[in-house]
Parts: sequence; structure tokens; C-alpha cells
Amino acid sequence: MKTIITYGTFDLFHIGHLRLLERAKALGESLIVCVSTDEFNAIKGKRSFMPYEHRAAIVAAIRGVDKVLPEHSWDQKLNDIKSLEVDIFCMGDDWKGKFDHLKDACQVVYLPRTEGIDSTSLRSLARAFDYDGLSRLKEARDIVDQLLTNFDFR
Repeated sequence: MKTIITYGTFDLFHIGHLRLLERAKALGESLIVCVSTDEFNAIKGKRSFMPYEHRAAIVAAIRGVDKVLPEHSWDQKLNDIKSLEVDIFCMGDDWKGKFDHLKDACQVVYLPRTEGIDSTSLRSLARAFDYDGLSRLKEARDIVDQLLTNFDFR
């Protein structure tokens, strides 16, 4: 039985995340997913929209995911591979080459990304529609409504 492990933040869960997990699972029988904790994200200079508990629960609910563990640090990967008897470490190919040092412990596979979707773009879109932006859109709509109400269409 082959055990696969992958790591990620899995914030704003999208089809790219789902495809990555499906591709990872297809490499073996048991899939372990380590989700970055909020504290680890802070070390990486990232801030998630959803807290760790929510992100981990979403990942755990995905068919094919057998175990979800917290990711606390960059250097836990080698220990996880050894202690969990992992056969295959996999990540998206945007990380290609970054984890080659793990090849002595297990097979390292970089999976293709899903084109056209990523969390960074979704975060940017969400920020564009922040509360202030939505308030300005509402004000603009109110002005247009008022103009249309007062305009004679005859």
C-alpha cells in the first residue's frame, strides 16, 4: 500500500485544490494532507481568509483524503515522511525543485496545476470587493436610481 503526503494552506478552497488532491490520491492508496496552521502562515508572511480549523475540516471532508494533520513548520516534512512511512511526497508544480532534498526519503512528485485558477487571484478579487468598495458601489447605484427616477423617458 502506497502512502502519499501533500502540504498546503488550502485557503479559499477551489477546483485547483480539488484536482491536486485527486491527482495525489491516484498515486497510491492512502492520502495524508497537512494543512498549514495560522501560526505557520504568519511565519510565511501569509494570512488566510479562513482559520485553520475551517480549512482542515473542508480538506477532511474531501473524498479520498484519509488523514489531515497540521503543518507547523517547513522542516517537519522529513520527520512526517519518516514517522508516517510515506512513499510519495507530492506538491503542485509551482514548487518544482523546492523539495528535491526529500528524494532520499521517498519519491517526490510535482503535479500539474489546474490552469486558470489560484488562491492568489481569488484573494485579489475578494480584496477588490471589500466593504468600502461595496459601499461605493451602493452609493453609485443609489445615484443612478435617483437619476432614473427623475428622468423623463418620453
